[in-house]
Order: sequence, then C-alpha cells, then structure tokens
Amino acid sequence: MRIVFAGTAAFAQPSLRSLVQAGHDVALVITQPDRIGGRGMKPLVSAVKTLAAELRLPVFQPERIRDETAQDRIRAVGADIAVVVAYGQILPASLLEAPRLGTLNVHASLLPRHRGPAPIEWTILSGDPETGVTIMQMDAGVDTGPILTQERVAIAADESAGRLEGMLATVGGRLLVRSLEDYAAGRIRPMPQPAEGATRAPRLTSEDGKLDPATMSAEEMDRRVRALGERIGTWITLKGVDLKVFRGHADGEIGGGVPVATANGVYVVDEVQPPGGRRMSAAAWLRGRR
Repeated sequence: MRIVFAGTAAFAQPSLRSLVQAGHDVALVITQPDRIGGRGMKPLVSAVKTLAAELRLPVFQPERIRDETAQDRIRAVGADIAVVVAYGQILPASLLEAPRLGTLNVHASLLPRHRGPAPIEWTILSGDPETGVTIMQMDAGVDTGPILTQERVAIAADESAGRLEGMLATVGGRLLVRSLEDYAAGRIRPMPQPAEGATRAPRLTSEDGKLDPATMSAEEMDRRVRALGERIGTWITLKGVDLKVFRGHADGEIGGGVPVATANGVYVVDEVQPPGGRRMSAAAWLRGRR
C-alpha cells in the first residue's frame, strides 16, 4: 500500500520501521520541524526524521499542517492510507479523509481510557494494572475514532514510563502492520468506542512533578517518580533544598535510601540531583549535608 506516515517522537519509530519491513510504500514521512536547543543551541532533529533518513524516505516538515500549501503537498502523494503516530499536530478533517482508506492512529492505551497526548504517564499515575495499544480510525475528535483492534500489556509494579513506552512502541508496530492488512482486505470492521470508561490524559507540566509528602501518600509519590522522573522531572524539598528525584520506592525497605514520611506511609528516595550538581544516591547527598 502507498502510505503517508506522520510521526515525531521515538514511540513512532517501530511503527515506521515495521511498515517499511512489511513491504509497504511509505511515500512521504511528515514530522515536526527541527528545533534549536540543548547545549550549543544546535538543531534538534526528531526521532522519526532520523529513522526516515536511515531508511531513505522523503521527509516533509510543515510548521503548520493546517496550511493549504502543506495540505496540497500531502494530497499530491495520492496515498491509499495515512498513519499517524505521536506526531504532535492536529490534522484537519480534510486531511484525515483524503486517503482512500482514511487515516489510522497508533495510541498507547486501551481506549477510551487515557485519551490525549500523555497516555503512558497517566497510566502509571493512575496505578493501572494493565494497559495496551489501540489501532483506531481517526476522526475530528481527540482519540475518539472507531477501534480496529487492541492488544493488552501487563504493567509491572515498578514499571517506569520509559520502559513501558518501549514495550508499547514495539507492540504498536507489530499490531499496526497486522491490522492494516486486515483492514485493507475488509476483514476488520472498525467499532465505535464505548461511552463508559473514557478518561483524559492531558499534557503534563513541570508543576506536576512536585512531590509533596504532606498531601501525597508514599504510593502516589512512587507513581509520580516512575511516570515523570525521567521525563519532565520530579522534585522534592529536603532540608530546605529542592532536589530532582530520579528513583525511589514505597515498599518500606529503606536500604541505602533516605526515608520520607508522607501523608500515608514512608517513601524512600534513592537517587537525586541537587541544584548545580550531578546525579547521585540520596544517601551520598545526605552525607554531604552533615
């Protein structure tokens, strides 16, 4: 099949690679424009653009995909179907409906639960025992389109957002190729999402990373660190110092960590980074404060 692929984040890489390996004609890869940032203020290239270059696929990086010139470029490809995975811009209905078979999306949750841009983080924040991947037909809503298929994935008690993303990305690539072939052959009939069980997974900010032992339980703090610690960051104030927290646990065994009394239970901080310092064990930081 002739495919237009839109994606930006690393989560989208297995889906793009799987389409190419399955023999599909990925005629155009759409990704977010390069951004200037990091040390040295150098151009930051998206994970999908990097893979597209490796696979020698044509890349298009519109600032605004809703612009008519951008839409004309995409329509000119004459794709049979479009696939969107962690792209970062909202496609207008006119583009979603342009390909002969419409537009499919790979979403990292069991829809209708966790609709929105941060399903993996909210899965861990919510303490869900399982999650999965949904392949859906996109419509004008936010993750509200009919479902083609889903695959469930169990979540370990100590799972982090980064590890979970890697697992779901791999599942997504495999599931996309399988469902795409069945969909094109008419063996799958998209089913409307159920009304019950729908939740939102809005984008998270640095303020969501604050750990407040006075109002949070040990379990809540543990979930927050596992969901956000390696992403937007989590932080706690200990002995008057704001520390980034990268690892901790709520099982009650202190080990080499620093115990913190919470609203319910004890949370043990294991790895931190002080302002202007390097990452280190919480115990090492505490020894340096004495």
